[in-house]
Amino acid sequence: MLISNAVVCDVDGERKVDVKVVDGIVVAVGENLQDENVVDAQGAYLLPKLVDINVRVLDSSLNATAIKQVAQEAQTGGVGHIVLNADSNPAIDNGVVLEFAQNGIKDINDMKIDFMLNALKEDMTLSDIAILLKKGVVAPYMSTIAKNNLAIKIAEYVKMYGVTLFCKAEDNSLINAGVMLDGDVSSHLGLAGIPELSEILHVSRMIEIARHFDIKILFKSIASPRSIELITKAKSEGVQVSCEVSIHHLLNSDEVCEDFNTTAKLNPPLASTSDVLELQNALKRGEIDVLTTLHQPSSPVNKEVAFFDAAYGCEALGDALPLYYTKLVKSGLITMSELVQLTSQNPAKSINKKAGVIAVGEKFDFVLFDATSSRIVKNAQSLYNGDELFGRVENLDFNSTKANFF
Repeated sequence: MLISNAVVCDVDGERKVDVKVVDGIVVAVGENLQDENVVDAQGAYLLPKLVDINVRVLDSSLNATAIKQVAQEAQTGGVGHIVLNADSNPAIDNGVVLEFAQNGIKDINDMKIDFMLNALKEDMTLSDIAILLKKGVVAPYMSTIAKNNLAIKIAEYVKMYGVTLFCKAEDNSLINAGVMLDGDVSSHLGLAGIPELSEILHVSRMIEIARHFDIKILFKSIASPRSIELITKAKSEGVQVSCEVSIHHLLNSDEVCEDFNTTAKLNPPLASTSDVLELQNALKRGEIDVLTTLHQPSSPVNKEVAFFDAAYGCEALGDALPLYYTKLVKSGLITMSELVQLTSQNPAKSINKKAGVIAVGEKFDFVLFDATSSRIVKNAQSLYNGDELFGRVENLDFNSTKANFF
């Protein structure tokens, strides 16, 4: 198959070239290439599929149906590889649950699905970390509610197996009663708040553990600019730490929680307006390493209730690429090539995979993206319900000269 008239964009930038694919492998990239099976991209982008390493299934209920549903949503949004979060029900903290989860993806052929392991069991003891890593999980996940002795043991496993520790920085004593950021909006709504320090304190703590053990830590869904400042400083000192930020925290402040909007009840909570601007500045300075849709769908019965009782999370995976393009690239915050690095190359690197490059010898794991079309989001569980998003994902079919549009 030959893809012509495309704007090829990867971490190395944009160029107008043809891409020839044989048996799922790129065999030639250049001008005036020939093949019997030609797909005319008509000026659309040819992009590496996105990688999202912070995805949950419906109501966090781990079952085959929910996994297939989230896989379909990912494909619609231009995402080709997802890592399901470990704090599901049941949690991925033992071999039986992992085997159950792996059986649930056997029939899914058009989407890469991996699992992280929950390093802590519900009773706050260590899970079967070594066994699960040997059985194929890509990373251990740890909340900093773990005490220091457990965090150190987890760090030792991470160093032994050469993986990245996925770390959620939070303080159990500060998050217990809170449901949104502690500030003016929470006071106005009469809702218990979670102090920003809940995250910052434990980012600092885990940086020192990463420094001491010389291990890699990816801080998951960071919401505080101060946390990013600490991580950036540690990087400059040679500490192997990085940070992930969700698209929601880059675009929305805690003010969208007004009128008790449960769609805006996220974990971590949305930041203040001034902090959102600082997060955007950090993105422009290149201090954010990974972006995520932080996809966490919930049944209406768990969302259409009082704010305090509502489940955390919102939906975004099915709109991923158009959402990133419209809000970050088209708005001028970052370039398309930088987006590929943040949503493909860097998240893949954190799980010891390779992505983000369109070159000879690479497996064809790309998608066409027509940035000229637009549509209105119609999803009550999306923070962008009613917004106009630009771009349409086109799924290439190797057996024809047509593309399937989403």
